[in-house]
Amino acid sequence: MIKVKRLHSAVSIPTRASAEAAGFDLRADLSHRQRLVIAPGHRELIGTGIQVELPEGTVGMIRPRSGLALRHGIDVMAGVIDADYRGELLVVLINHGQDAVTIDPNERIAQLVVQELPDNYRMIEVDEIGDTVRGDSGYGSTGRS
Repeated sequence: MIKVKRLHSAVSIPTRASAEAAGFDLRADLSHRQRLVIAPGHRELIGTGIQVELPEGTVGMIRPRSGLALRHGIDVMAGVIDADYRGELLVVLINHGQDAVTIDPNERIAQLVVQELPDNYRMIEVDEIGDTVRGDSGYGSTGRS
């Protein structure tokens, strides 16, 4: 269960668009303005008007909405919500498209995907790490296909 607090009555609680949806839709809280325009190449910080209490041992990942990405080039920047964070969920949107994009109040702007974190992962310092066929070959090293 994920506890959600509205910061005022005009905002919506995140919901899943379908029973099998991975993410909970986050909506723009633009209560202080009519709409928001994101110019090409620009980014905006948008409030959702909610706070969440994620279960211990989880992380919230704010992810883009595929329709906004495809139609307008809108993507999400940043987006890791630690389980101990209690502030308003904020979304950083960037416009990679060629046209300005208007965000309306209560519009679905991103989605929150909650993932469990294994508690047995720890960082330990070692003198050597194992080798693989790929080794230290970086960007683009696995080919194009």
